[in-house]
Amino acid sequence: MKRLGVNIDHVATLRNARGGSHPNPIVVAKEVIKFGADSVTIHLREDRRHINDIDLKKISRTKIPINLEIACNYEMLKIALKNNPKFVCLVPEKRKEVTTEGGLNLSKYNKKIKYIVEKLNKKKIRTSLFIDPTLKDIFYSKKINANCVEIHTGKISNLIKMKKNYLSEFKKIKKCAKYAVSLGIEVHAGHGMDYKTTKILSKINEIKEFNIGHFIIGESISIGLKNVIKKINKIIKK
Repeated sequence: MKRLGVNIDHVATLRNARGGSHPNPIVVAKEVIKFGADSVTIHLREDRRHINDIDLKKISRTKIPINLEIACNYEMLKIALKNNPKFVCLVPEKRKEVTTEGGLNLSKYNKKIKYIVEKLNKKKIRTSLFIDPTLKDIFYSKKINANCVEIHTGKISNLIKMKKNYLSEFKKIKKCAKYAVSLGIEVHAGHGMDYKTTKILSKINEIKEFNIGHFIIGESISIGLKNVIKKINKIIKK
């Protein structure tokens, strides 16, 4: 059965626009699970532009399965180990980017990432690496001993939205997913997905988890969080 993770970062973005405590990410995290998601993703960025340390601490105290996205540095590793989420996804991070622009540079930062993954593995935290759909990155992910990879789906999502030919990118993702599974690595997908992109990517049987945030939170303004999650689940779990 394919799983759905819902990223609630932009609930915090909306809260932070006015200050105060509404909308409350903790309340929304509970609702997300209640409405059928399998996990909640939160990205604790270094600049704390949306989710903050208090959010992480409070959600960690619940029974909600958390997928914590963090940058590959020792400060974030320390925070992750302290809060002990069920899952961690290591992502590249640039201060000036609006959203994550690409996958990790596994060849350049191989040793550092491997050290962080080893520390998380010792705590029995399922760790995934956010990567571009390349066979080279799958190969490095195996060397690093990551449990999972999350394939960056930004390019194919943009091609589909612009009604351009996405077949080449689809084949690339499928090839990478098959290679990862052959090496014993679980495959996830995330970034820029909506109903149509999710439907297309769900045809790749090797992808076991979809992590979707901005679209779900944005679409819920029109039709409600429960209805959006229900529609996404119908696509990926049919």
